Amino acid sequence: MGVRTHTQEISCPIAPARMFRALIVEASSLIPRLLPQFIRNVELVQGDGGAGSIEQVNFTEASHFKYVKHRIDKLDRENFICRYTMIEGDPLGDKLESIDYEVMFEAAISGGSICKMTSKYNTKGDCQIDEEEIMAGKEKAMAVYKVVEAFLLENPDAYA
Repeated sequence: MGVRTHTQEISCPIAPARMFRALIVEASSLIPRLLPQFIRNVELVQGDGGAGSIEQVNFTEASHFKYVKHRIDKLDRENFICRYTMIEGDPLGDKLESIDYEVMFEAAISGGSICKMTSKYNTKGDCQIDEEEIMAGKEKAMAVYKVVEAFLLENPDAYA
Protein backbone atom coordinates (compact mmCIF):
# COMPACT_ATOMS: atom_id res chain seq x y z
CA MET A 1 0.00 0.00 0.00
CA GLY A 2 1.29 3.44 -0.92
CA VAL A 3 0.55 6.69 0.87
CA ARG A 4 0.23 10.11 -0.69
CA THR A 5 -0.08 13.10 1.65
CA HIS A 6 -1.62 16.49 0.88
CA THR A 7 -1.63 19.45 3.28
CA GLN A 8 -3.49 22.74 3.12
CA GLU A 9 -3.97 25.84 5.28
CA ILE A 10 -6.93 28.19 5.01
CA SER A 11 -7.52 31.52 6.72
CA CYS A 12 -11.01 32.02 8.06
CA PRO A 13 -12.70 35.05 9.66
CA ILE A 14 -14.55 32.77 12.14
CA ALA A 15 -13.14 31.96 15.60
CA PRO A 16 -11.73 28.41 15.95
CA ALA A 17 -14.34 27.26 18.49
CA ARG A 18 -17.31 28.26 16.30
CA MET A 19 -15.85 26.85 13.10
CA PHE A 20 -14.89 23.57 14.80
CA ARG A 21 -18.31 23.19 16.38
CA ALA A 22 -20.20 23.89 13.14
CA LEU A 23 -17.96 22.08 10.67
CA ILE A 24 -16.98 19.11 12.83
CA VAL A 25 -19.07 18.56 15.97
CA GLU A 26 -22.50 19.57 14.60
CA ALA A 27 -21.82 18.73 10.94
CA SER A 28 -24.21 15.79 10.85
CA SER A 29 -27.19 18.10 11.38
CA LEU A 30 -25.88 21.37 9.88
CA ILE A 31 -24.42 20.30 6.55
CA PRO A 32 -27.48 18.39 5.25
CA ARG A 33 -29.52 21.50 6.15
CA LEU A 34 -27.14 23.78 4.23
CA LEU A 35 -26.66 21.45 1.24
CA PRO A 36 -29.94 19.49 0.90
CA GLN A 37 -29.50 19.28 -2.87
CA PHE A 38 -26.41 17.06 -2.41
CA ILE A 39 -26.54 15.51 1.08
CA ARG A 40 -29.61 13.56 2.12
CA ASN A 41 -28.49 12.89 5.70
CA VAL A 42 -25.70 11.77 8.02
CA GLU A 43 -26.35 8.65 10.08
CA LEU A 44 -24.48 7.58 13.18
CA VAL A 45 -23.90 3.91 12.35
CA GLN A 46 -21.85 3.02 15.42
CA GLY A 47 -20.84 4.74 18.65
CA ASP A 48 -21.83 7.97 20.36
CA GLY A 49 -20.27 10.51 17.98
CA GLY A 50 -16.86 10.46 19.67
CA ALA A 51 -13.69 8.55 18.87
CA GLY A 52 -14.42 5.10 17.46
CA SER A 53 -17.79 6.14 16.06
CA ILE A 54 -18.72 5.53 12.44
CA GLU A 55 -20.85 8.00 10.46
CA GLN A 56 -22.39 7.42 7.05
CA VAL A 57 -23.03 10.38 4.75
CA ASN A 58 -25.83 9.61 2.27
CA PHE A 59 -25.91 11.70 -0.89
CA THR A 60 -28.88 12.66 -3.07
CA GLU A 61 -29.33 11.67 -6.70
CA ALA A 62 -27.72 15.02 -7.68
CA SER A 63 -24.36 13.69 -6.50
CA HIS A 64 -22.42 11.09 -8.46
CA PHE A 65 -21.64 9.38 -5.13
CA LYS A 66 -24.08 7.25 -3.15
CA TYR A 67 -22.46 7.35 0.31
CA VAL A 68 -19.27 7.46 2.35
CA LYS A 69 -18.45 6.08 5.79
CA HIS A 70 -16.09 7.87 8.16
CA ARG A 71 -14.57 6.49 11.34
CA ILE A 72 -13.81 9.17 13.92
CA ASP A 73 -10.32 8.47 15.23
CA LYS A 74 -9.89 11.52 17.49
CA LEU A 75 -12.20 14.34 18.51
CA ASP A 76 -10.42 16.90 20.70
CA ARG A 77 -12.98 19.60 21.46
CA GLU A 78 -10.59 21.62 23.65
CA ASN A 79 -7.82 21.91 21.05
CA PHE A 80 -10.13 21.91 17.99
CA ILE A 81 -8.60 18.82 16.37
CA CYS A 82 -10.43 16.05 14.55
CA ARG A 83 -8.91 12.98 12.93
CA TYR A 84 -11.12 10.71 10.90
CA THR A 85 -10.79 8.06 8.20
CA MET A 86 -12.93 7.47 5.13
CA ILE A 87 -13.25 3.70 5.38
CA GLU A 88 -15.91 2.95 2.77
CA GLY A 89 -17.75 4.57 -0.10
CA ASP A 90 -17.76 5.52 -3.74
CA PRO A 91 -14.96 8.14 -3.62
CA LEU A 92 -12.46 5.41 -2.70
CA GLY A 93 -13.05 3.72 -6.05
CA ASP A 94 -10.75 0.87 -7.00
CA LYS A 95 -7.50 2.73 -6.19
CA LEU A 96 -7.89 3.70 -2.54
CA GLU A 97 -8.02 1.59 0.60
CA SER A 98 -8.87 4.60 2.80
CA ILE A 99 -8.23 8.31 3.29
CA ASP A 100 -7.00 9.64 6.65
CA TYR A 101 -7.88 13.23 7.51
CA GLU A 102 -6.73 15.61 10.21
CA VAL A 103 -8.45 18.97 10.61
CA MET A 104 -7.13 21.48 13.13
CA PHE A 105 -8.28 25.02 13.89
CA GLU A 106 -5.91 27.52 15.48
CA ALA A 107 -6.49 31.15 16.42
CA ALA A 108 -5.10 33.57 13.85
CA ILE A 109 -3.08 36.55 15.08
CA SER A 110 -5.34 38.94 13.16
CA GLY A 111 -8.53 37.30 14.48
CA GLY A 112 -10.50 34.42 13.09
CA SER A 113 -8.70 31.14 12.58
CA ILE A 114 -6.32 29.11 10.50
CA CYS A 115 -7.62 25.72 9.42
CA LYS A 116 -4.85 23.18 8.84
CA MET A 117 -5.87 20.08 6.93
CA THR A 118 -3.84 16.99 6.16
CA SER A 119 -5.11 14.15 3.97
CA LYS A 120 -3.32 10.83 3.55
CA TYR A 121 -4.45 8.77 0.59
CA ASN A 122 -3.80 5.08 1.25
CA THR A 123 -3.73 3.28 -2.10
CA LYS A 124 -4.45 -0.35 -2.83
CA GLY A 125 -1.35 -2.27 -3.82
CA ASP A 126 0.72 -0.42 -6.43
CA CYS A 127 -2.09 1.90 -7.53
CA GLN A 128 -1.19 5.52 -8.12
CA ILE A 129 -3.46 8.48 -7.53
CA ASP A 130 -2.68 11.62 -9.46
CA GLU A 131 -2.80 15.23 -8.34
CA GLU A 132 -5.92 15.95 -10.43
CA GLU A 133 -7.92 13.32 -8.54
CA ILE A 134 -6.75 14.72 -5.20
CA MET A 135 -7.56 18.29 -6.21
CA ALA A 136 -11.05 17.34 -7.42
CA GLY A 137 -11.84 15.90 -3.97
CA LYS A 138 -10.29 18.90 -2.23
CA GLU A 139 -12.44 21.31 -4.27
CA LYS A 140 -15.61 19.53 -3.12
CA ALA A 141 -14.45 19.64 0.51
CA MET A 142 -13.58 23.35 0.19
CA ALA A 143 -17.03 24.08 -1.21
CA VAL A 144 -18.60 22.60 1.94
CA TYR A 145 -16.14 24.54 4.11
CA LYS A 146 -17.06 27.81 2.37
CA VAL A 147 -20.81 27.16 2.72
CA VAL A 148 -20.40 26.64 6.48
CA GLU A 149 -18.19 29.74 6.76
CA ALA A 150 -20.78 31.85 4.88
CA PHE A 151 -23.57 30.52 7.11
CA LEU A 152 -21.64 31.48 10.25
CA LEU A 153 -20.88 34.95 8.89
CA GLU A 154 -24.57 35.49 8.08
CA ASN A 155 -25.64 34.08 11.48
CA PRO A 156 -23.25 35.51 14.10
CA ASP A 157 -25.10 33.88 17.01
CA ALA A 158 -25.11 30.38 15.50
CA TYR A 159 -22.79 27.93 17.29
CA ALA A 160 -21.45 30.73 19.50
